[in-house]
Amino acid sequence: MNRHVVIIGSGAVGTISAIEALRTGLQVTILEPGEAGGEQAASYGNAGWLSSHSVIPPASPGIWKKLPGYLRDPLGPLAIRWSYLPKALPWLVRYLASAWTPARVERIALSLRPLLIDAPRLHKTLAEEAGVPHLVERNGLIHAYTSEAQFAAEAGSWAIRAKAGITWLKLSGDELRQRVPELSTKYTVGILVEEAGQCRDPGAYVAALAVHAKARGAAWVTGRATGFRIEGGRLRAVLTETGEIACDAAVIAAGARSKDLAAAAGDRVSLETERGYHAMVRAPGIAPRLPLMLGDAKMAATPMEGGFRAAGQVEIAGLEAAPNWKRAEILRDHLLAAFPGLPRDLKPDQVKLWMGHRPGTPDGMPCLGPASATPDIVHAFGHGHIGLVTSARTGRVVAQLLSGQAPEIPIAAFSPRRFG
Repeated sequence: MNRHVVIIGSGAVGTISAIEALRTGLQVTILEPGEAGGEQAASYGNAGWLSSHSVIPPASPGIWKKLPGYLRDPLGPLAIRWSYLPKALPWLVRYLASAWTPARVERIALSLRPLLIDAPRLHKTLAEEAGVPHLVERNGLIHAYTSEAQFAAEAGSWAIRAKAGITWLKLSGDELRQRVPELSTKYTVGILVEEAGQCRDPGAYVAALAVHAKARGAAWVTGRATGFRIEGGRLRAVLTETGEIACDAAVIAAGARSKDLAAAAGDRVSLETERGYHAMVRAPGIAPRLPLMLGDAKMAATPMEGGFRAAGQVEIAGLEAAPNWKRAEILRDHLLAAFPGLPRDLKPDQVKLWMGHRPGTPDGMPCLGPASATPDIVHAFGHGHIGLVTSARTGRVVAQLLSGQAPEIPIAAFSPRRFG
């Protein structure tokens, strides 16, 4: 009988891992308490970027100097709720240390690049297989800045990207508006990354991938994993709230809720939810051809199937705290300021606000590799801000690990044991 693997989580990483595992002949069960691509999932609400150049970790050298300001400003681009600070402190210390020097940032970038490279092509192939080719585009992404000085503040990151083999085209203000005429004239510098792409509806894309996985033979169990039954160094079952599922292998792809499962598999990982928000303007009246990262607002502005989405913000407040919707309203206001053609009299039902949980490690790199308790369990979580774009390559690597093949890229840097 074929080896039976239970994949815990039906986000982009888990669902694509299921598809790739099925290709290798494995028997697959997906275990998920919610709906694939549903609003509860980080995959649903992200910016839709297939940014194969996103190799720079969230932290940066010198960010420690800004931390007091972040603590004082509950609505800044990175906010930390005071009540949650004691619990988050160990993670925050590692977060600061991960990017203490440019050399550390460069090591992370060089490690991440193989996981990201060619991602838009991989996703385009998956979208075609799943019958939704229109949801993935490979037309490039733009970073927009209000001045040369603002661009210069990020020049170090672009230099590191160059060392990782990433190329781009610098645009003047006029050239920027030739590509995105809807953009405000306050943006005078643009960086076009032609190799990148976008997903026009991440929730619908993941839902279609789940349907595709089921059509290829994946079983679906609605439920939440609570642990594992391991005997003699081999996995015998995944434990759930309602019983156990007998299996020979498992994949932990439960996003921000993966920490306790990783501990049950023998690895204490440093994982925190980097809560992110979005504001989606329905019937926006404008349709920019390309997604943009707005340098002054620190947010992505992405044309989607359902409207125009502003996504970003990082809030450290845990899994259970209520959303602070003012953070999403700030994104809406930034979008209005950057695109003068948007309606000024937006009605409440024309703007959809959302909050979700990115699974963030301090260094911005995922946990990807076999568990300490048994190689029958594979970690595949913690992708943070790059979960969608990295999911295609991650799924391939997971399937290779499950079938005893050598991973197609180096994964030593992603070991969950790096936090020990």
